[in-house]
Amino acid sequence: MSLRNKPEKNDTTFWDQRRGVIRSQKGGWVINEAIHNHGYSMMDDLVGKVSFFQVFFLNIIGKLPAQRLAEWLEAYWICLSWPDARIWCNQVGSLAGSLRTSPVAAVSCGILASDSTRYGPGTTYAATKFIISALKKKKSGLPVGKIISEEQRGRSSSPKIMGYTRPIANGDERIPAMERVTQKLGFEIGEHLSLAYEIEEVLIKQSEEKMNIGGYRCAFLLDQGLTPMEIYRLLSPVVFAGVLACYTEAADSSPESFFPLRCDDINYQGVNSRSVPPPPN
Repeated sequence: MSLRNKPEKNDTTFWDQRRGVIRSQKGGWVINEAIHNHGYSMMDDLVGKVSFFQVFFLNIIGKLPAQRLAEWLEAYWICLSWPDARIWCNQVGSLAGSLRTSPVAAVSCGILASDSTRYGPGTTYAATKFIISALKKKKSGLPVGKIISEEQRGRSSSPKIMGYTRPIANGDERIPAMERVTQKLGFEIGEHLSLAYEIEEVLIKQSEEKMNIGGYRCAFLLDQGLTPMEIYRLLSPVVFAGVLACYTEAADSSPESFFPLRCDDINYQGVNSRSVPPPPN
């Protein structure tokens, strides 16, 4: 948070007004009355009447979404819930289980490991900012091919666009699955997603690279009126189910049995072995 009006030096009025008081526009628990959440009584208005993902959305965005958007988000979360210990964040969960940490510690570390600039929800902000910028450029008359070429770091290099390509595969099997969900729920293709497809078509012709699920989700959610930061917040814990699955399997196995390595399994390329110098007199 930044202060709108920078206080004078040694002026603590802003903090004095908040001293010892927790202020919230979200809601809170009024004992013997209700648990309030953005104008709703959670026990009376929400429990048993709306889905978890609707409340999850409400907590972050401040408004209750239509049921179909909540269903779309739930389907997307399933796409990111792989129980595969080779995935980096899941591997953290497996290592934690093998070392017998608590499940909360394992999931917390796994989520943090996914907050990366190369994969997972950590790519969300950059991917959304790109497609927003690309749409502005297209509306100003810039061809899609030129928009893509502006992402090249050098004349002979391939464009680096967040939301496109994958490290070890070409294409993304999760996109067709989510396209079926999108169609089933009656969503139309908005201007951000339409442009995302156009960019993919050009990339396929240039380098056979395709859109990944990150590019798809960001364009779709922008078309639902969400901001880049709102999307990032919504997706921040998205990997937790896969992390917990891998943690559980490792925790139920013999301790320290996950992915063990011998010293000679390491391709050490540092300085040669040296004798420990004698202690000084």
